[in-house]
Amino acid sequence: MDHDRISRRLPVAPTRWSMLPWEADEDGIVGAGADLDVATLVGAYRNGVFPWPHGGLPLLWFSPDPRCVFRPGDLEPSQSLRRTLRRSGWTTTMDEDLPGVVRGCADRPDGTWITPEMRDVYLELGALGWVHSLEVWDDGALVGGIYGVLVGGVFTGESMFHARSDASKVALLDLLARMDEAGGALVDAQVVNDHLTTLGARAMPREEFVRILARERDRTVLPSKSRLPVSRLVAG
Repeated sequence: MDHDRISRRLPVAPTRWSMLPWEADEDGIVGAGADLDVATLVGAYRNGVFPWPHGGLPLLWFSPDPRCVFRPGDLEPSQSLRRTLRRSGWTTTMDEDLPGVVRGCADRPDGTWITPEMRDVYLELGALGWVHSLEVWDDGALVGGIYGVLVGGVFTGESMFHARSDASKVALLDLLARMDEAGGALVDAQVVNDHLTTLGARAMPREEFVRILARERDRTVLPSKSRLPVSRLVAG
């Protein structure tokens, strides 16, 4: 992203804006500034908009076109991932350790966009039931996970991490399975990239994503929180 080009057309100071996805510019930016309080975030995610800090710029809010999404069942495990599922002995939970998952996602030697303020507000949203985490365990050790915002039948993933090879892929696969079993519609991965498409993500036009979100956002979808073996995710 060209910071200089973008900064030249952003408002000098944060202004009020509607956070409507069809107001996004060619970079998917809906607006800049605003705050990170609970009401702002919930309203944004319900409209298909999410915050994404970029150093040196006001807080940017995005609704990209196309949107990167998984439908339950989209992720097809590779042979190596199938071996991990069969042999690792790992288990998964949901909402067992949101702080640990957020910390695992944020503590990266190459830096992170997850600022302390963002970490705190997502933990607050977790306490209110909007943010959920999927944990991957090797005995008692947290070895991978993913966290994000659940709006009805759409789970918007914010970040994932791994401390063992394949653990983040297992987290994503397990989340898709739990969403499928609960009747969820989409796992939103936000921005299309080569890594996600190799896992089975698809590029969905923003208009279609917003239409699905509007249909799904007031449903009650409750993925299982039980501790489950990852071996169940592979047949044979």
